[in-house]
Amino acid sequence: MPFSRRHFLSALTSGMATTLLPRAGFAAPPPATAPSMRPIALGIDNFAVRAFGWKAPQLIEYAAKLQLDTLFLSDIDCLPSLEETALRDIKAQADAARLALYIGSWSICPTSVRFKPNWGTAEEHLKTGIRVSKALGSPVFRVILGSMDDRKTPGGINARIDDTVKVLKACRGIALEAGIKIAVENHAGDMHSWELVRLIEEAGPDFVGVNIDSGNAAWTLEDPTDLLERLGPYTICSSLRDDMIWSTPEGASIQWTAIGDGLLDWNAYMDRWRLLCPNVPFQIETISGFSKPFPYKTEAFWQHYDKRPEVLAKFDALATKGHAIEPFKTPAGMDKKEAEKAFQKSEVERSITYCRKVLGLGRRDPKPAA
Repeated sequence: MPFSRRHFLSALTSGMATTLLPRAGFAAPPPATAPSMRPIALGIDNFAVRAFGWKAPQLIEYAAKLQLDTLFLSDIDCLPSLEETALRDIKAQADAARLALYIGSWSICPTSVRFKPNWGTAEEHLKTGIRVSKALGSPVFRVILGSMDDRKTPGGINARIDDTVKVLKACRGIALEAGIKIAVENHAGDMHSWELVRLIEEAGPDFVGVNIDSGNAAWTLEDPTDLLERLGPYTICSSLRDDMIWSTPEGASIQWTAIGDGLLDWNAYMDRWRLLCPNVPFQIETISGFSKPFPYKTEAFWQHYDKRPEVLAKFDALATKGHAIEPFKTPAGMDKKEAEKAFQKSEVERSITYCRKVLGLGRRDPKPAA
């Protein structure tokens, strides 16, 4: 949805990035509901504002300014240091801002295409994350297996699941002793929801659960609401956004959007959330501005995916309701990096407004900024 350079500059200089990219074809949100309508904690995943390159102190300041309940630091690289003294300082800052921290990192599957040795072996990485999570008061440590490319590796996704389960089991005692649960995300098309359930059940649901990602649901051709039904009972953390899906001759295209800009019926979604995982915070991770094609009407596509007609039928139904949307483009004459910052800030802040006014989420009663 294009906007003028003048509009962009006005929004950027005034700090009102939420005025950017108004939702074409969407009605204005209804008046604010009572804060207790759905008293579910509201927060953001720091990846939503990745263009800023902020470290934990700046992210805490930003989340506090937005008067959120939680802040999900989904990449431990955003912590200035992993030393205990430095971690105590971060926790003290978050406590003063009345923010509950959730902590995460990346792949713990040693054979995944996404695994990096930055933190040592997979087990060393997981042990570090458990220690950091405990120090910062996070009840979970979020990890991933990998991405859809792992489905094409020798042995396919089932072999990668087995390798991940071994790492998790090796760290079970340490996690239980620390009181930290491991939240495995359905990430970038790596696992169907039923495959993630298998991983959790084999590793041990007493210390392993789900970091649910509504956007990634579409990348395994699942209706995000349907995915919630399967993963909700295991969910202990979240990274959430909306999906726009539209039919193409070979399948469908998917573009992630701000909350309220896509196809999800969020009121129905949150009604189920309250029953399936009511104590889990709703944490926004907007990753907008580009689309990805999924040629699932071709036989070759299913070489690496598990085709379940009843699941695909629900995804197809969503695609018939959607429509193509334009990708984000840097306004002519604007600095690309600054444009990305403003766009990301707009997406996450509009999502927060929608969650508060339309869904009644959040445990604070936000006061206007002074």
